[in-house]
Amino acid sequence: MVPAVTRALTLLDRLAQQREPMSLAQLTQELALPKSSVHGLCNTLMSFGYLRRQPDGSFLIGPRVMSLAEAFVSGTDVAQEFNALWADTGSAPEETVVLSVLSGADALYVAVRNSARPLGLAFNVGMRLPAYLSGSGRAMLAYLEEAEVRRLYGAGLNMHLTRKGPREIDSLLKELALNRKRGYSIDDEAVREGVYSFGAPVFDASGQVVAGVAVCINKALLGADRGDRHRDAVLAVARTLSQRLGGEVKVAAAVTRQRRVGGHS
Repeated sequence: MVPAVTRALTLLDRLAQQREPMSLAQLTQELALPKSSVHGLCNTLMSFGYLRRQPDGSFLIGPRVMSLAEAFVSGTDVAQEFNALWADTGSAPEETVVLSVLSGADALYVAVRNSARPLGLAFNVGMRLPAYLSGSGRAMLAYLEEAEVRRLYGAGLNMHLTRKGPREIDSLLKELALNRKRGYSIDDEAVREGVYSFGAPVFDASGQVVAGVAVCINKALLGADRGDRHRDAVLAVARTLSQRLGGEVKVAAAVTRQRRVGGHS
């Protein structure tokens, strides 16, 4: 490997994981490099648009990184199929619908259809959230082995955006088992207060979960059916995407059983 490239990529990774500005001193400590070397790396990355400097001198990920995310998305079959789905139907979704893939311990959003209905939150391609908080992220985590989930979150569930969401790994694993059994996940205001979402997994031809799709709703507008129509909608989208990727449809049985017994989630 080329040492200079390795250092530059490691610096970008640290900033991406931190999700907030970092000072030169913090980066120097994180990378265990001389301050002059880190300063040179930052200046080079800024010149190409991969970093930007705040007025206080701290650093953030720059806009050029988005072009890499967009290039990744353009080559991702599931994102192409997601975007083609709305083009084929000729209609926009009633609510916000998002598609994400697992990127380490995060849900990385690779395609988004934002609704005109206000959510108080805008999803963007390239956005990252801890997978254990989001509906689409939990839908994917549900199909990982327990050991892998424990490995991903060995340091604990330390990122919280609201007062809700799992706090302990064991409670997360219990929820993931329920999600796997019923075929879908629920985010009840863990990403943002007032935002409720249903998530479902997308399978490829090998039977692996390759993405998670979620419909995001203003919780106040769930309605008398407690969001059942939104749950059914996201399951239908996941089913269609799985079929387009040659995947086996695994998300129908749980909801069919629920309808027979008249249950709700």
